[in-house]
Amino acid sequence: MHGLVIKNTGSWYTVKTDDGQIIESKIKGNFRLKGIRSTNPVAVGDRVQLITNQEGTAFIAAIEDRHNYMIRKSSNLSKQSHIIAANIDMALLLVTINYPETSLTFIDRFLASAEAYRIPVVLLFNKTDILSDDELRLQEMVMNLYDTVGYRCIAISANTREGLEQLRPLLKDKITLLSGNSGVGKSTLINALLPGSDLRTAEISDVHNTGMHTTTFSEMLPLPEGGYLIDTPGIKGFGTFDIEKEELSSYFKEIFEFSKDCRFNNCTHTHEPGCAVRKALENHYIAQSRYDSYLNMLDDKEEGKYREAF
Repeated sequence: MHGLVIKNTGSWYTVKTDDGQIIESKIKGNFRLKGIRSTNPVAVGDRVQLITNQEGTAFIAAIEDRHNYMIRKSSNLSKQSHIIAANIDMALLLVTINYPETSLTFIDRFLASAEAYRIPVVLLFNKTDILSDDELRLQEMVMNLYDTVGYRCIAISANTREGLEQLRPLLKDKITLLSGNSGVGKSTLINALLPGSDLRTAEISDVHNTGMHTTTFSEMLPLPEGGYLIDTPGIKGFGTFDIEKEELSSYFKEIFEFSKDCRFNNCTHTHEPGCAVRKALENHYIAQSRYDSYLNMLDDKEEGKYREAF
């Protein structure tokens, strides 16, 4: 029997079979011995093969080939990964200029990881209804930065539904990953897109201007226009996994374009003579924040970096 993993609660996986049944499933005993260096060898979005039993539950016996997945460093085991979701058509990264503030480093880390696994990303700038005039100007500048790099940016308010008419056509018949820091409004957005879902929302902590976790597991939510929205726990840090230093520049679109003119093929864009990337940076063709994020990720081999919990 074949099916789609639509929910992961840690020890149990909810699988929707090809004939429409919903079956609670566990991993078969020896499944973890197949060399999968992950805290969760099965992820939401996986296509799996099931062996059913008399109790009405099932064992997951095999994972079918994935066409992509989104992965990050495990929050507590630096040598292992955590697969956020698999077989994704698009990712939505929900960010906020304030309440709480999403750092540009976090955005760049997410974008680079999505590039590595060939997942298109749309940036959603939420809470526009509560931003001051100065914050709105800052949002416009940040949106212009990422638009210039090549990412679609949409300003929305999940609370007032502003901007959602631009979003809905993008979701039709796609499997879309929704991600972002805790507190940026993912649950509010899902409630707006899926009337009747009534996901729990939480207030922002005034002390640290940070979000509270309201989602504790990943789940695929069917959309009325067709397709699924994958709801994931809020992320505090985004530690990249299995991205080699030599490959990193190719996951920053603008850095990759200018790197073609570097004198050396193995240029790291940090100190080498004839580096076209650093020249483009000096001439303001590459944003300093993006270059800083690139350097930050080059240092990721440091033990313990970006290992904050979900």
